[in-house]
This record gives sequence, structure tokens and C-alpha cells, in this order.
Amino acid sequence: MMKLAEALIERADLQKRAEHLKRRMLTNAKVQEDERPAEDPKELAKELLLVMKRLTTLVKQISRTNHETPFNKEWSLGDALIERDMTGKEREMYSELAAEASLKQDRYSRTEIKYVTPFNVRDLQKKVDELSKRYREVDTSIQELNWRTELKE
Repeated sequence: MMKLAEALIERADLQKRAEHLKRRMLTNAKVQEDERPAEDPKELAKELLLVMKRLTTLVKQISRTNHETPFNKEWSLGDALIERDMTGKEREMYSELAAEASLKQDRYSRTEIKYVTPFNVRDLQKKVDELSKRYREVDTSIQELNWRTELKE
């Protein structure tokens, strides 16, 4: 049996391998007349097909495992992944807002327009810190569970 964490590592490797094979196929897709490609695109296509079949099987197993594995009393592992990702997106939004709101404006004369922010940058940064902590806590629990969970067939 394979652990979920191992399957995730293999999935990442297969995705990189598929992209690499695609690039090699594209590089060898055209050659000048009376010349041969450096690699046989048909052989590369066969290899890519095998990689994609394995990747498809693995993604289905990972999805099934995420759906069926309890994370806590309320969530499945899949729910926890969504919660982590959405917390990350919210953190990124507040971080960008805090950065924009804290930009200093140089004015060279009193006639230039002065911009002010309606946001309290300190409060925004506090929100970013809270979301970062929440993200880390959920992510750490997910990673731990990934190494304890058997991949579903």
C-alpha cells in the first residue's frame, strides 16, 4: 500500500514528466526536409500516453482518498484542503491590500493630489498574521494526515 503523501509526490513527478515529454515532442514535431528529428516523436507520444494513464489513475485515487478520509468531526480531508486554499487566497488578498495601503506618496508641492487610505494598515497586517497562522495550522495537520493515510484503490 502507498501512503497518500507518497502518491502526491509521485503525482507531482508525473506532472513534470508529462510536461517535459510534451516539450520534447514539440521540439521534434518539425524538421527540415530530408532530416531526422533528434528524438522519435512517436516514441515520445507512447511514453506520454503511459505517463498520462498512470497520472489519471493516481489523481482518481487521491481524489477518492481526500473525499473519504475524515480530517476532523466536521470535515473530510478534501474539505480541509479547500479550507486551507481559501484561507491562503484570503491571506494573499489582505496582504496585497496592506502593501498597497502602506505605500508612501512623495509630493513635491502642495498642488499635487494627496492620497489617503481608508484602511488601518496595522489591522490589515494583524488579519494577515491571523490568516497565516490558520493556514499553517491546517496545512500542518493535512501534511501529517497525508503521511498516516493509505491511498484508496
